[in-house]
Amino acid sequence: MRKDLGSLPGVFPMPVLMVATYGEDGKVDVMNVAWGNICGMDKIALNLATERKTLKNIRAKNAFTVALADEAHVKEADFLGTASGNVMADKFERTGLHAVKSKHVDAPIIEEFPVTLECKVEEIRDSFGEVKVTGTIVNVSADEKVLDENGKINAGKLNAIMFDQFQNTYYTTGKKIAEAWRAGAEYMKK
Repeated sequence: MRKDLGSLPGVFPMPVLMVATYGEDGKVDVMNVAWGNICGMDKIALNLATERKTLKNIRAKNAFTVALADEAHVKEADFLGTASGNVMADKFERTGLHAVKSKHVDAPIIEEFPVTLECKVEEIRDSFGEVKVTGTIVNVSADEKVLDENGKINAGKLNAIMFDQFQNTYYTTGKKIAEAWRAGAEYMKK
């Protein structure tokens, strides 16, 4: 039996994306964004509230990075999604994380997060009281510890975390269950 739950943001899993920028003062700013995902072969879309410091920085620099949060840094990721850079000037410093400048865009890479997408702003559009930011991915950098023997990112090694909007909890990835574009191949034979 099914039960109606009303209108809610009911998609699972939601990736936990760590969006990093530089402020006009050169300080690193990072926020946890659950509402974002790939929207093309070299595009990523983020949905940000209008008052976010990160959004102001994105508008000023026309660049940002998006890291995949991992299990080892769930506390830092959660804090960066809870604290506001508009209120807490030392938000990033409190985490003990480290940043280096991207070689490809004017934005920081957080060294502890194993995979980072380096992005240039493609479009910023106000929509439904929030702001949609679309970025072009110009490079992806990854820590060698999450790569397989062919130099590709291995999700089993990544231990990326996912946000569950139903229970307000985090889960981790890692268990491979099937090969994409092969698991349903038997239905092609009918």
